[in-house]
Amino acid sequence: MSVIATRFAGTRSVLVELSDLDSVLALDALLGASPLPGQLDVLAAASTVFIKADSWANARKIAASVRTLELGAAPDNAGTEVQVPVHYDGEDLAEVAELTGLSVEGVVNAHSQQRWRAAFGGFAPGFAYLLGVNQVLNVPRRSTPRKVVPSGAVALAGDYSAVYPRQSPGGWQLIGHTDAVLWDLDRDNPALIRPQDRVRFVPSRTSLRLATAPRPAAVPAPPTGNTLEILDPGLQSLIQDLGRPGYGELGVSAAGAADTASAAQANRLVGNRTTEAVIENLLGAMSLRAHGDAVIAVSGATATIRVDPVDGDEFHEEREIPMDTPFALLDGEVLRLEPGGNGLRSYLAVRGGIAVASVLGSRSTDSMSGIGPAALTAGTRLPVGAIHGAHVVGNPEPSPLPVPDAQGIYTLRISEGPRGDWFGEAGLARLTGQAWTVSAESNRVGVRLALGRDAEPLQRIRTGELSSEGVAVGALQVPPSGLPVLFLADHPVTGGYPVIAGVIAEDLPAAAQLPPGARIRFELVDPNPSGTPTDEGNHA
Repeated sequence: MSVIATRFAGTRSVLVELSDLDSVLALDALLGASPLPGQLDVLAAASTVFIKADSWANARKIAASVRTLELGAAPDNAGTEVQVPVHYDGEDLAEVAELTGLSVEGVVNAHSQQRWRAAFGGFAPGFAYLLGVNQVLNVPRRSTPRKVVPSGAVALAGDYSAVYPRQSPGGWQLIGHTDAVLWDLDRDNPALIRPQDRVRFVPSRTSLRLATAPRPAAVPAPPTGNTLEILDPGLQSLIQDLGRPGYGELGVSAAGAADTASAAQANRLVGNRTTEAVIENLLGAMSLRAHGDAVIAVSGATATIRVDPVDGDEFHEEREIPMDTPFALLDGEVLRLEPGGNGLRSYLAVRGGIAVASVLGSRSTDSMSGIGPAALTAGTRLPVGAIHGAHVVGNPEPSPLPVPDAQGIYTLRISEGPRGDWFGEAGLARLTGQAWTVSAESNRVGVRLALGRDAEPLQRIRTGELSSEGVAVGALQVPPSGLPVLFLADHPVTGGYPVIAGVIAEDLPAAAQLPPGARIRFELVDPNPSGTPTDEGNHA
């Protein structure tokens, strides 16, 4: 049991490669019980542990510290014991019996009469990879994945069993279903099964699924005090703050503002803490009305900002407000944003912050998992929070938007790895030596890159497939097409394609502002300018 290697993933994460799954479980348990300084999140996988840090300095210290840890073994009583009732009526039950040489009853007994351990999560919120004590039920994935696997499906693939927490595509062999709720945000611990938990599947006495009346959705009380009423949300308007780190092991990404620099600037201008929630608007087009006086600022993608006075107000006229400047929006006035042409996402902050309910400690909307406030619609009334402390309203500031070079190309700085060895020096040279184009298929999950003029896709120099492992925001993951995907705020917490490099943290806000059609060039930089010695390549 040992650490094989540590690799930097971007400038704020460390990928630890281990000799076996027992070592993965031991390190995961150790880091959970005794977090290292600066540790934000830990995500175990089949042969790696991914550690997110709060800074480059702490990422380097974590990489050094991990090598000195005595792993031992994960304690047998780690986590809790969870019992999951199962109706063994899955579509693939007979096929699993044939693949294993067991009878159907033998499959049920083999599945229910052993203890499973939640080794790691990451596929989706509440999904856990469960490892048994033997390999009797080791079966391959289906040759053709299903487009829809129902919520609660109990499944097998390889050495693992799992329960699908929600309807999704999937290629595992289905042997039954459970009525247990695997993911519920109304619980103190939303995930029924967490990494390190011990799981026993209990055969149900009947294969009949009883329909239960759905619990009526709680109707929120109408907001009191000052509010902002959405008149037109534009193409997309979401509530975002700085995200919810620390839930990667449950399959939940940090989310948060895609351009943290612009969101922080908007908050700073109105005198808020940078952690307050703001509106993230796509392409600078929306309108809202103030109910009560407010102080507003808009940063990020440029927009023409107009304020319409209250009907019948003889003392105020329509006025135009500059970007990146705090201003008063009086009771009843209407704020209108119209696209200005530069950037992709505008951020609107109100003094006091937007005081919607938080979910898992954050007010951010995660567009991939569906966690957090719903996308804003016409008629939404957003409560404005109380003002705490003596934070003063700021002065106008320069725009934080990225600026292209004379050829109209934006430069993003990257650091190699953690899987640059899948492409070699020629792959890195191609990545940095040609211009790429932002595809129209990009979103908050990631920037999909297309080939620019005379550009060629990246080529692997290794064969086979990479086991899923943790990935960081800013990762440049390369699918078989050879066209990289630059992960943004709502990216999946694990990925099965090699990551050739990562955009450094300081350039991620710029990456989030690049519209479809924008041209990008990547510049490889040394994230270790102090000269601290590292092993060859990206190894820490």
